[in-house]
Amino acid sequence: MAVMRSYLDFEKPVAELEAKLEELKALGQRDGAVSISEEVGRLEAKAAQALAEIYAALTPWQKTQVARHPQRPHFVDYCAGLIEEFTPLAGDRSFGEDEAILGGFGRFRGRPVCVLGQEKGATTEARLRHNFGMARPEGYRKAVRLMETADRFGLPVIAFVDTAGAFPGIEAEERGQAEAIARSTEACLGLGVPNVAVVIGEGGSGGAIAIATANTVLMLEHAIYSVISPEGAASILWRDQGRAHDAATAMKITAQDLLRLGIIDGIVPEATGGAHRDRKAALDATGEAVARALAAFEGLGRDEIRDRRAQKFLEIGRKL
Repeated sequence: MAVMRSYLDFEKPVAELEAKLEELKALGQRDGAVSISEEVGRLEAKAAQALAEIYAALTPWQKTQVARHPQRPHFVDYCAGLIEEFTPLAGDRSFGEDEAILGGFGRFRGRPVCVLGQEKGATTEARLRHNFGMARPEGYRKAVRLMETADRFGLPVIAFVDTAGAFPGIEAEERGQAEAIARSTEACLGLGVPNVAVVIGEGGSGGAIAIATANTVLMLEHAIYSVISPEGAASILWRDQGRAHDAATAMKITAQDLLRLGIIDGIVPEATGGAHRDRKAALDATGEAVARALAAFEGLGRDEIRDRRAQKFLEIGRKL
């Protein structure tokens, strides 16, 4: 059964055209109905053109909405589509399990790897179970455990980033949220194996960088990556969350801005209309980008891999 498509506010012209298209197709399936193939073709072309025009000129705030689209592929989709023989591991061996960060070991194109990422959940039940992708300290300590295990056995680390930020609750602070994020970032920097991070949706604050301090940082075309959400920035700067669109523009949070500023290393293209319109294309493009990134570190020693990563982050901001 086809999943009902969810439209964003700025996609209203496309929604109207595609609704008319569905009505025409339903009419054409009735017995004795006249042929309407020509009209269907005309409407399909018109809808495709409208979608292309909208997505060719997205504002940073509109990209933020696309990055948060409820039907956008999540970590579990990328893991299922790109990783074979995946074996998940749970728990931080200190407090407990946190399902906002998932991870384990598997094979990427035949090569053993460690894979981890934030999972937001696709249904109400799943979102609650995964805490909307906002990890607690035990989630980051689990990530450290996985990365250290990967380093011990010489396995590359692939991280998929999709979080509004680390969980800000009192219990998380009581269990050392800031320290856990810092330790996870330190673990990324200390790896003697290559690590690749892909921002597939939202990359929010320290909650994202804790697993994204990588040799190669990639972003999907309509993903965002920032120190704070646009709404949070607007609340601080103007005491008005309604100015989130102004904050999104000022903060330079899009993949295109961040590539120009040297914060990220590459952009993974999405289908017209966003990754949620063509999940397979998004997964295929991401797989190719990750494969190229890992290939660039073939034959390098542990110290050189570590030094290149450190130098990459030390150079951020120096070339502006």
